[in-house]
Amino acid sequence: MRRRTPLVAMGVVLSLALAACGGTGGSGGSGGGNGTFNAGLSSVVNPSTKAGGTLRFANAGTWDNVDPADTYYGYSWDFIRFYGRALTMFKPGAGRGSQQLVPDLAQSLGEHSADFKTWTYKLKPGVKYEDGTPVRAQDVKYDVERTLDKSTFPNGPTYFNDFLDLQGYTSPYKDKSPDRLGLTAIETPDDNTIIFHLKKPFAGFDYFTMLPATIPVPPAKDTGADYKQHVMSTGPYKFENYTVGKSLTLVRNPNWDSATDPNRKALPDRIEVQMGVNADDLDNRLMNGSLDVDVAGTGVQAAAAAKIQSNPNLKKNADAAPTTRLNYVQISSSVPPFDNIHCRRAIEYATDKTAMQTANGGPLSGGDIATHLMPPTILGSRDADPYPSGPGNHGDLAKAKQELQACGKPNGFSTVITARAERLKEVNAALALQQGLQKVGIKAEIKKYPQGDYFKLYAGNTDYVKKNGLGLIMMSWGADWPEGFGYLEQIVDSRVIRPAGNSNLGVKDPAVDRLMDKAAVTGDTNARNALYAQVDAKVMNDAFIVPFLNVKQLLYRPPNLKNVYVSQGLNAYYDYTQLGVK
Repeated sequence: MRRRTPLVAMGVVLSLALAACGGTGGSGGSGGGNGTFNAGLSSVVNPSTKAGGTLRFANAGTWDNVDPADTYYGYSWDFIRFYGRALTMFKPGAGRGSQQLVPDLAQSLGEHSADFKTWTYKLKPGVKYEDGTPVRAQDVKYDVERTLDKSTFPNGPTYFNDFLDLQGYTSPYKDKSPDRLGLTAIETPDDNTIIFHLKKPFAGFDYFTMLPATIPVPPAKDTGADYKQHVMSTGPYKFENYTVGKSLTLVRNPNWDSATDPNRKALPDRIEVQMGVNADDLDNRLMNGSLDVDVAGTGVQAAAAAKIQSNPNLKKNADAAPTTRLNYVQISSSVPPFDNIHCRRAIEYATDKTAMQTANGGPLSGGDIATHLMPPTILGSRDADPYPSGPGNHGDLAKAKQELQACGKPNGFSTVITARAERLKEVNAALALQQGLQKVGIKAEIKKYPQGDYFKLYAGNTDYVKKNGLGLIMMSWGADWPEGFGYLEQIVDSRVIRPAGNSNLGVKDPAVDRLMDKAAVTGDTNARNALYAQVDAKVMNDAFIVPFLNVKQLLYRPPNLKNVYVSQGLNAYYDYTQLGVK
């Protein structure tokens, strides 16, 4: 086995390219006072080492889950590090350095076999749970086993399902071994060693191990779907109380040892999260200082954005962060008439992208108009515009009508648009889409669903989508890590589609699957990037997705917030584990 840096041949190029795309420069210096627009993109704003106080978060919606086996929102992956430690994590710091992986629970990044199919990690000694019991390699294995059970835990990515040599293993709850650790694809020869066996090679496996799936769960404490009520902490904070959909409070974990964890500052004494807070009210509370952070991290709403842009005293405390995120409309190919490619292409041409950009806050606080699948911040992204949307990007109505004629619906048709109720910008973008489609005779009813169950019960539930005719699904997707595979695999590979909890909401093309397989084992960086560009082109040619916005997040940092910076590794969220308060 050979010790390696992230992604071998990919690593150096990835770091440099993403630094350039981010446009922030610098390597994350100590920064200064909270008084410059976009200061958090390249430096630490208001650096501090002073502990104490309460860090106050709010969420316009609710979590998909706080259980490490069952969560897929980017903000949840950021926040979960308060109480959970994975094998690896992104390096703390502003600028280009935050794209690097560093060890967390593990002593080092993974050691791999020559064929990249066997990966070994050693745990740091002395790491304990909140009750003082030691963390074991078997506990890491156990949480990975839990994530395989998509009937109990439908949210979350499927990387371990797709790459581990499972040999039919599906769930620890169906495991007949006495300790429920019967998965042979993961070995734990002792309490400090964990070995992963893949069924196909993958050079980027260290990215898999930064997922919440490798946060350890002691089997004796597991209560299945109810484990979310009190996740056993390995981080600097533990649950004090959690009321699903309403509030979450964390307090210090007395058995966390900073000597084993150089990556977390752990400054606040207490962390409080309110859920179900009206989005505009949340923004107002940020600006008046009665809240510290919008945990969802997707940027302020339109009203607050207008105030920030017109008021220098507010704007100096804001960051317009370019992301690896795309806002798009997923066209459900399983819902008629979208089983016809020409009906899908009619949507591509009829979409008023400028109106949808405006609904998201315009160029500064919303983002730039998107014309294809991969945002420019993803390594290998290339310019393409397969469906030009006319002057001013308001839609090419003539082309849309030609496609309607070709699909046998010259007078249009009726369908449904879905959006997350708590995400006002998403709802407003759905309204803009609806109005644009009306111009060519397509009548779309908007149905709003709760954010927390959007993928489990509604837009990501294959039966519900078909039975309720959800033809157009409002979607926002950020890279699991900022590279072609980490961006594309979960939204375009048809083999990850399951009954519920899907992120791929309708891309079904064997040619795309073959290109993804080829790219995953292609060593040459340029050749690999060319394959991801082909995936982008194929998905767009099939008209499965209507991209409309390469997202920027206009984030507001109240003056009392300390150690604030945008992490490029965490997809342009503030790094929550570093924050402090006055």
